[in-house]
Amino acid sequence: MNRKRPFPSRPTAVALALAAAGAVSVVPARADTAAADVPPAEITVWGRAFDLVGTAQSGSQGVVGYADFQDRPISRAGELLEVIPGMIATQHSGEGKANQYFLRGFNLDHGTDFASFIDGVPANLRTHGHGQGYTDLNFLIPELVEKVEYRKGPYFADAGDFSAAGTARFRTYDALPRSFAEATVGEYGHYRGLAAGSLALGGGTLLAGAEAARVDGPWVLDEHLRKYNGLLKYSRQDGERYWNLALSAYDNQWDSTDQVPLRALRSGLIPRYGYIDPSLGGETSRLALSSQMQFGDTALNLYALHYELSLISNFTYALEDPVNGDEFEQRDQRSVYGGALAQGWDLDLAGRPARLRAGGELRYDDIGKVGLYQTVAGRRIDTVREDAVNELSVGAYAELETHLTPDLRAVVGLRGDLYDYDVDARTQPLNSGSGTDGRISPKLALAWRTGAHTELYANYGEGFHSNDVRGASIRVDPRDPASAAERVDVLVRARGAELGLRYGTGSLNLSLVGFWLDLGSELVYSGDGGTTEPNAASRRYGTEFAGFWQPLAWLTLDLSAAYTDARFRGVAKGEDEVPNAVKTVLGAGAVIDFGHSLKGTARLRYLGRAPLIEDGSVESDPTTIVNLGAYYERSVWRVALDLYNALDAKDADITYYYASRLPGESEGVDDIHLHPVEPRQLRASLRMYF
Repeated sequence: MNRKRPFPSRPTAVALALAAAGAVSVVPARADTAAADVPPAEITVWGRAFDLVGTAQSGSQGVVGYADFQDRPISRAGELLEVIPGMIATQHSGEGKANQYFLRGFNLDHGTDFASFIDGVPANLRTHGHGQGYTDLNFLIPELVEKVEYRKGPYFADAGDFSAAGTARFRTYDALPRSFAEATVGEYGHYRGLAAGSLALGGGTLLAGAEAARVDGPWVLDEHLRKYNGLLKYSRQDGERYWNLALSAYDNQWDSTDQVPLRALRSGLIPRYGYIDPSLGGETSRLALSSQMQFGDTALNLYALHYELSLISNFTYALEDPVNGDEFEQRDQRSVYGGALAQGWDLDLAGRPARLRAGGELRYDDIGKVGLYQTVAGRRIDTVREDAVNELSVGAYAELETHLTPDLRAVVGLRGDLYDYDVDARTQPLNSGSGTDGRISPKLALAWRTGAHTELYANYGEGFHSNDVRGASIRVDPRDPASAAERVDVLVRARGAELGLRYGTGSLNLSLVGFWLDLGSELVYSGDGGTTEPNAASRRYGTEFAGFWQPLAWLTLDLSAAYTDARFRGVAKGEDEVPNAVKTVLGAGAVIDFGHSLKGTARLRYLGRAPLIEDGSVESDPTTIVNLGAYYERSVWRVALDLYNALDAKDADITYYYASRLPGESEGVDDIHLHPVEPRQLRASLRMYF
């Protein structure tokens, strides 16, 4: 499992040392059981047990993977991000749509200020038809993810666009521990099949995995989700040289029940899992080819992908158009090409060891069609806006890490980014335009090792997120060409700082940080409205705690907690709350090895209250979810039982506050709109190893 990986990280290099600390445990066959009927001896590696003292740049970065994923109920691929302390993934529409993410007081929408990469390929999509930075992780097969390396804040020179709140880098397996086929059945019409395996081929390793799922869900309107996913990956290691080539394909279509107004539930107009508009849903596809290469201290990755989305939504029903309704379609069709090059050098600075890292990135989005259309019953009746966009970005960075004293490390970095864009507004030529924008982002980190197991951190950094470039060229409102539209900057600066403490022994890892983050503006282009929605600058203060503890060989515990206060700057006090900025997030879990190949797990997720409007007079209710799992494994088979929402909470997955107009209402009504969490449901899986 500890193979050399591309873009190697020092946490992986210390894995062997964890055996003595309890992070890596050997599970032998039991003497009182027939050897042929027990799983082979295995090494259990907890990613959260990696001791990062002496190697990390901040108190809020970490590694999750390996055994962290094996015995964990995961109902949707986006929940893989919930292994990051303080991160929550929710859903307000069909399961084929990108999740809604929350971290550090951000409603990240679908990824605006959180950057995600899968084997070096960026998942965030710029100038997207539905939302800037749209991050749909449904093309990930959870069982093929080996680990996630996460970092929070704009403190790292190799992270550019969308990384103000944080960054996650997913790594898929080169070789699976064991090949298998698995079938899952569950309540509410849940069916899933998965086959995955790896074999030696031509001096390297070929991995293949395929997934198919059919889900109706608990909704009155069946979801009719049909999902197909595949990954083919060849990798080869020759001494200091490593390379891989991966092909992934994904296709999904579904009907959706979007958030519904609270008044419709209270009046009995619809049941809890009912709908207002029966014509909502979408279809999406993604085909990607990528490669990673490592030659000593040089790393290179290249990628090309094609992506399409058609999404039909209706959030306000008949507010704007009482005759035809407010239903609309968002369309996105693009190809993305890019790559990254990184190089490292070991240096001697005045007799002290140092490491210089430098690199560059190139990305080109060829967006053949990004559009917004008015629809009735899923059929287009009018084009609000349709564009073709070319967007090119170039980034370069350098970072020097050195020891100022034997126990004090300093990391100084500088990053530069340049964006060039061209918008061809086919329906409103006045909204066409081209331009450039750039940003220089300094970084600084100090790490002071105060003991064998303790380290203190201080970080400062500047970063940015890009806006939809249609918002930079816009002149007139697409829905009202007689009205002028407000433009936005392409790149919006973020500045942040953090103080942190880390204690690590392998069997016990703790971290505590306090952070501050400023956004120059929360201006974004609204795909729902086809225009820009300017907001004030914002400031966030917060604190986070994360802990991993393996007190006994058979018991593993983890706990994370975060509190954030988010406010708009430059506005009147009492009108400065950031809507949907969740203040408190909690996550906790336990894994118990009962012996005789039986394990159990329990996980709790708490999403606290959030203001829904700027004066804070309307808030969302907290959401508490408990998931349970039981896993029994023998030599060639494994049975899993996962119970989701075990306490059958009647909470909301996500909540908004805005005006909508239902059939029969004479005018719009300001109201809470919510998407309920799914009810308690049981899923059973049978896995056969081969």
